[in-house]
Amino acid sequence: MPGPLEGVVIVDLSRVVAGPQATMTLADLGARVIKVEQPGGDETRGWGPPFAGRERVSTYYLSVNRNKESITLDLKSADGRDTLERLVRHADVLVENFRPGVLDRLGFPVGRLHELNPRLIVLSITGFGHDGPEGGRPGYDAIVQGEAGVMSVTGPPGTPSKVGLSIADILAAGNGVAGVLAALYERERTGRGAVVRTSLLASVVGAHMFQGTRWTVAREVPESAGNDHPSIAPYGTFRCKDGPIQIGVANQGLWRRFAPVVGLDPDDPRYATIPDRSARRAELTADIERVLAGDTRETWLARLGEAGVPAGAIRSIDEVYEWEQTRSQGLVVEVDHPQLGRIELPGPPLRFDGAPPREHRAPPLLGEHNEAVRAWLDEMDRRNQADRRDETDRPDDRERGE
Repeated sequence: MPGPLEGVVIVDLSRVVAGPQATMTLADLGARVIKVEQPGGDETRGWGPPFAGRERVSTYYLSVNRNKESITLDLKSADGRDTLERLVRHADVLVENFRPGVLDRLGFPVGRLHELNPRLIVLSITGFGHDGPEGGRPGYDAIVQGEAGVMSVTGPPGTPSKVGLSIADILAAGNGVAGVLAALYERERTGRGAVVRTSLLASVVGAHMFQGTRWTVAREVPESAGNDHPSIAPYGTFRCKDGPIQIGVANQGLWRRFAPVVGLDPDDPRYATIPDRSARRAELTADIERVLAGDTRETWLARLGEAGVPAGAIRSIDEVYEWEQTRSQGLVVEVDHPQLGRIELPGPPLRFDGAPPREHRAPPLLGEHNEAVRAWLDEMDRRNQADRRDETDRPDDRERGE
């Protein structure tokens, strides 16, 4: 079944993670995404290990490129620039994550893009923003996690740590998708395209939430607190007889349900309110773990579940993908890869009620759709020429005597 963005054509000049993640999301929603790659391909095609199969296909590349077509263009050549111009004329959206100024130097500044197609929406994702005193800096995810404060509030106390996922890239991708959808909606009213800009820096700072207001309002510098929450207790990792679990007691109602399960009095003045519990976090944790040590994780998760207290296991990645709940949500999809055969990939996080599961396509081989895309461009050009002839041949009001 076609998705809600059926008919939307996206020219994807991006590479690595943030841009490809954004265009993959748009492809999941039904858009046609044409991934434009230099002859050497997206650099993530060479990122590994791990690689899969005799052809050494990068699993990194596979993670952010499903449901796309690939065409190779040398944008420094006349043919490459000409083909990109044709793509732009027939596209709804162009996505790029070059450093500021690169697209201009290739001959495609925003003004030129909108000359070619006034209805074009341009999504530009950069590391630190397209302007400002450091706008030209290159920015990979790990660099921005450090610069944007993520590492200072992650990991054991006093040990700045990177998040184990490309969180800056993924946040930027989500913001980019939101911007594109808003611009498509606005275009329905105005008939004009737009330029949407976001960056890894903006996306991380935009996700600071309470850590940001701890400084901007309270003038308190946040520090890493390991798996604890700086403002709520008990909320974090707790050790049972055979290993740790996660428990989240985020309000008074939950506290009154949780405390009796672990043998505590919910009205104990030491722990009566969230600020009280946060102030005595170490003491409270010791009281809880003293009880949890008497039984297994499975037992405690069952007891907490019965009491309606949010709690969960700490799963490894392989356990997540084998978990029945993960699979029930469509979060694992199967695709036919031309070199690897039938493989499983992480699936899209959105579902629409009433829509059956869609068939997904494997991330493309480099240049896999060169001929198909060029044939489509030829057909679109022929149609446009025919439309222009029809407009020329149609008599105007004066010729009709009106």
